Amino acid sequence: MPNEPAEHRRRIVVQDGGPTLVEGPVEVTLDDGTTVVSDRFCVALCTCRRSRRYPFCDTSHRRRTRD
Repeated sequence: MPNEPAEHRRRIVVQDGGPTLVEGPVEVTLDDGTTVVSDRFCVALCTCRRSRRYPFCDTSHRRRTRD
């Protein structure tokens, strides 16, 4: 909110090709109404839906390369 005090704001960082980082703790409500909670200080939310831990990122969006 524009007039909300700074201590009540959450910082959200949108990364191109990566997860969305949200200062925690957070409560996320999914499309089906399920609610998940994380008490971490920073939470990575998956934007590619490849994560096995969706809505949380598990780095599945990274391209795998073999050496």
